[in-house]
Amino acid sequence: MSNLDRRPVPALCGGRGFVVAEPVRELLSPRRVRLGESTEVRRLLPNLGRRMVGAWCFVDHYGPDDIADEPGMQVPPHPHMGLQTVSWLHEGEVLHRDSTGSVRTVRPRELGLMTSGRGISHSEESPRSHARYLHGAQLWIALPDTHRDTAPHFEYHAGLPTVTAPGLTATLLLGTLDGTVSPGTAYTPLVGADLALARGADVRLPLDPDFEYAVLSMSGETHVDGVPVRPGSLLYLGCGRTELPLRADSDAGLMLLGGEPFEEELVMFWNWIGRSQEEIERARRDWTEGTRFGEVKGYAGAPLPAPELPAGPLKTRGRTR
Repeated sequence: MSNLDRRPVPALCGGRGFVVAEPVRELLSPRRVRLGESTEVRRLLPNLGRRMVGAWCFVDHYGPDDIADEPGMQVPPHPHMGLQTVSWLHEGEVLHRDSTGSVRTVRPRELGLMTSGRGISHSEESPRSHARYLHGAQLWIALPDTHRDTAPHFEYHAGLPTVTAPGLTATLLLGTLDGTVSPGTAYTPLVGADLALARGADVRLPLDPDFEYAVLSMSGETHVDGVPVRPGSLLYLGCGRTELPLRADSDAGLMLLGGEPFEEELVMFWNWIGRSQEEIERARRDWTEGTRFGEVKGYAGAPLPAPELPAGPLKTRGRTR
């Protein structure tokens, strides 16, 4: 789960000042970014118009990519701090290795959840023998101040709980949905769910009015609260909703992301989340000097070098630009 941009722009986000307290329909377009040698992603968060949805602060959508004759995802070891990463696949496999010694191949609709805490490093790659197609989402969750220095660890959960309705199967990645609870560890009130809709489905999904929400379209033709949402786009929905109307014109896949608006103000640069420029500078120094973030063993290649910091000061700001 990496930002491989060699000239990353600091994302200054968090705080409740720009949370939309009522239902809205704000369609966000992606920015295309290269991820490794053969994968291009559509970056939805952080976005020029919106930085966060609850504690969700980073969303990439990729594929479906035909990688039958390609190496697929190849992301060398790189560091994280102050966040959790979520690996979520609809097709393909991703081999995860990290500096705590975890090695796990994550497959479609299995949860790979990495909590970086005070610092971790990891690599991600398509296995040498891999499926033809790669399709998924990469997401980050900001850790609150009370938990951002927790010990780094990796969780893997298969057989996740589901919520069903006619034409809908919702697989719960994190948090709670309609009384169902995910086994994944969450540090703020939130929800992440994969929604599989059958063609012709017309349902209403129950929501928490205290949460803000967004929907990422993964595949198919859908209308979310009456808005057509194309694959690779994100519809921000605001707060104050008790239910969400969903209609599918074909078999379709969506991701529901939501949570209690994140109050703290953050600085996000490259693969780190901190609260000040000094924290980001220290993280870069620690990665460059080989301290704090540990070593990823088993990856055949060198770790990623950290990009240069911008010339100007980094300051925490609000959720939107």
